[in-house]
Amino acid sequence: MKSIIEELKYNFKRKDNGLIKIILINIVVFVVLSLIYVFSKLFQNEIVLNFVLENLVLPTQFSRFIFKPWTILTYFFSHQDVFHILFNLLSFYWFGNIIVEYLGNRRLISIYLYGGIFAGLLFLTLFNFIPFFIQSNTFGLLGASGAIYAVIVAAAVLVPDYTFFMIFFGPVKIKYLAAIMIFISVIGSVESNAGGNIAHLGGALVGYLFIRFLKQGTDIGKPISAIGDFFNRISSPRPNMKVTYKNTNHQKNVNTILPNQQEIDNILDKINRSGYESLTNEEKQKLFKASQK
Repeated sequence: MKSIIEELKYNFKRKDNGLIKIILINIVVFVVLSLIYVFSKLFQNEIVLNFVLENLVLPTQFSRFIFKPWTILTYFFSHQDVFHILFNLLSFYWFGNIIVEYLGNRRLISIYLYGGIFAGLLFLTLFNFIPFFIQSNTFGLLGASGAIYAVIVAAAVLVPDYTFFMIFFGPVKIKYLAAIMIFISVIGSVESNAGGNIAHLGGALVGYLFIRFLKQGTDIGKPISAIGDFFNRISSPRPNMKVTYKNTNHQKNVNTILPNQQEIDNILDKINRSGYESLTNEEKQKLFKASQK
């Protein structure tokens, strides 16, 4: 147990580790909720379980939400079902790695947080103003699906021809995977899990807009990065000596160099010969930069 705790501490202290930190937070919350659930069943007393869920779940009614505004954040770090968290975190890991590869951990965190918050706000709005949803018996919203759909769609807009190799299907481009998932959520928005699918669509919209703005030169994730920097400064001890740091953001430096046409032609030839996965990180970054010109 001690080694597990030390490993968790190590991963949280590491910089540029947003993907793993978000996964770990979701896992820790799930484990705690699961243990509370087991003990509540063993002792036939669900008071503690109900209290915890009441403070994690995003409620359907505005009248309840205004007294628990923190649930707009807590709901998308919480899961109760093992298959729900397994699918969510696997999807987040696969698609999140693409965002990290091209845009870095900070933007991944921004997309995840914006996606979860907007998905929750859309859920609240529709379930309080649209008659079809008002009549449903939805208790509230729980799970990271909306935030993760933001990451999935952001990756699909960023590199639409990126290819996954899937069992039984073979190579499938990411843009088709995202389109299928969105279509399924549209259909599901009027079914039994309407709330969850509405959250999917809200997150998907955020992922699309985030990358579209970024390609036009506007990084809407800067406010979240600034908040993160603020908390890092107040939580980190100040050094006794003055230290000058160099800019280690290699990805930013690479992205500021515009590739020439010959380089792009060579990269495209390499894709034709060996596929997109044969490219180095620098070649992928040059190809993405060229797509913004």
